[in-house]
Amino acid sequence: MNSSTEEDYLKAIYMLSAQHSSGVSTSAIAERMETKASSVTDMLKKLSEKGFINYVKYQGVTLQQKGSDVAIKVIRKHRLWEVFLCTKLNFTWDEIHEVAEQLEHITSVKLVDSLDQFLGYPKVDPHGDPIPDKNGNFHKIKEVALRDLKVGEKAVLIGVREDSREFLKYLESIKLLLGSKMEVLNKFEFDESVLIKVNGGNEIMLSSLVCKNLSVTYDKNKK
Repeated sequence: MNSSTEEDYLKAIYMLSAQHSSGVSTSAIAERMETKASSVTDMLKKLSEKGFINYVKYQGVTLQQKGSDVAIKVIRKHRLWEVFLCTKLNFTWDEIHEVAEQLEHITSVKLVDSLDQFLGYPKVDPHGDPIPDKNGNFHKIKEVALRDLKVGEKAVLIGVREDSREFLKYLESIKLLLGSKMEVLNKFEFDESVLIKVNGGNEIMLSSLVCKNLSVTYDKNKK
């Protein structure tokens, strides 16, 4: 039985590994976990002794297969609970993360598999992040940043790269939600803002910062 803190660290290292191919630094983990570097060092030693990670002081941290398996299971539970909270209990997508952080440490495999079945085996969570299946496999979707689309191209919003509560509330306020269909009407060199049409109706001007944090996939029905 792993502690919830150990699982949180393994999940953090797993998520950071996508950005640090040569290994994750102690400082990066401390920043993500919002704790002191000395506390991180103590936990890394513990995780190393248990065979979850490869850790050498002053060098990057990498996950062993055992640690990666634990991290993926935690991520799977977290994202399934987010879907449940959002679709069944009417939580908004800026509220679900903190609650899912608590629910992700439930250990019952039967409960998690039943939840997956009950939800219809969702492929992505309410933020558009892929949900691992019971074998740890991810459903991959080809995605691009909205800012990389050309004028006239059509796409569907499938995820956000910034999941702060403030950003999610902003998207809700302009009714730009997951699944929204959009067409790029114009792009402006001066400030890199983009004018889009949403769901064939409203036109919205988005800043460069917003555009780089929206993940889209090309609309298969664009023709």
